[in-house]
Amino acid sequence: MTPQPASALPFFLAAGAGERFCLYHQPDPDVAPRGAILYVPPFAEELNKSRRMAALQSRAYARAGFGVLQIDLYGCGDSSGDFADARWDIWLSDLRLGWHWLTQRNNGPFYLWGLRLGALLALELAASTDPEGLILWQPVISGRAHLHQFARMQSAARLFGAAPQEHGAEIGGYTVAPELSDAINRLDAAALTPACSTHWLELNPAQPALQAASALLIERWREAGIAIEARALQGTSFWASAEISESAELLAATLDATLAVGRQAASTPLSLEDR
Repeated sequence: MTPQPASALPFFLAAGAGERFCLYHQPDPDVAPRGAILYVPPFAEELNKSRRMAALQSRAYARAGFGVLQIDLYGCGDSSGDFADARWDIWLSDLRLGWHWLTQRNNGPFYLWGLRLGALLALELAASTDPEGLILWQPVISGRAHLHQFARMQSAARLFGAAPQEHGAEIGGYTVAPELSDAINRLDAAALTPACSTHWLELNPAQPALQAASALLIERWREAGIAIEARALQGTSFWASAEISESAELLAATLDATLAVGRQAASTPLSLEDR
């Protein structure tokens, strides 16, 4: 039987406006420590649909010797605030608090792991936190296209047109403030080129192939000298499926990818400035 790590530690992290609910998955004490990971969740209902996969991956990481911090951002889950009051800069501030908490309790190396819109948050956060590596699950490439996708699902595309909404737009039971929708509309992964080793993982229900837009952006990053590995797996879009679903293949591929970043970092000779 596979040994189980200690139960995740729930706690509230003090923030500028109230508290943020967190879960810390402690690394298995019987395994050599490998570093720590901050999970950056997706947007709105995708967060709830993906909680099971996020928990399974966090446990797999913990069994392998990683500490993993999951945080409910402002207005989400069990954290303070209403979603209608959420702002992109508040979410970034929350993640910086989580990153500080994590780095104060672990020796590193440190990684960011983002899902869907959380991948864009992770890419932006990476510019100020300098992680060893990025793990991106099904990254959103265009914030504007992402919001329109939600709007189409609700037959309410007009809510995210060019004209700002004074009191916010309701989508799937979530009221999105114009300040937040405007910030997301401006997001473009092409403008958030990572500086660290990056692993891009996607699920495709039909076949194990990257989306065309993903493949194009990845090629552009490689041409710019970015160390990026991409892998597509066949599987259900668990963040959007009607039923809660899992992908054992994605869990295994993600752990392998993160371990590969760690091995690469360990084998890289230090420069004179680093010694």
